[in-house]
Amino acid sequence: MAHPERPLSPHLQVYKPQITTTMSILHRITGISLSLGGISLVWWLMSIAIGGESFAFASRQWSSPLGLLFLFGFTLALVYHLLNGIRHLLWDAGWGFDIPTVYKSGYAVFVAGFLVTGLIWFFGLRGGA
Repeated sequence: MAHPERPLSPHLQVYKPQITTTMSILHRITGISLSLGGISLVWWLMSIAIGGESFAFASRQWSSPLGLLFLFGFTLALVYHLLNGIRHLLWDAGWGFDIPTVYKSGYAVFVAGFLVTGLIWFFGLRGGA
């Protein structure tokens, strides 16, 4: 007989959030975000192929403050998802399962994600100069 006052399984009300749960949730969110961002990339590529006013409209959208914010978020999601994916590949190879290494690699992915994104935008805004 089920006890309605008890949860059926442990969930967020029972466990304190840890870096592993946070990174797992963020990995899923960034994966979905990259899928949606890919649709925007296809729209932009189609505007290039069509040319003329279509490309001018897309260029105005991407260079607007909201467009730049979207592109920054897309870059951050891409870099985070890539680095966390490499971390998962290392786990698949059997490396980094002990708790101290899990935490170190988790924080390293967060820090490196922001640093690499910052470097991409720094050099991207410089225009190659």
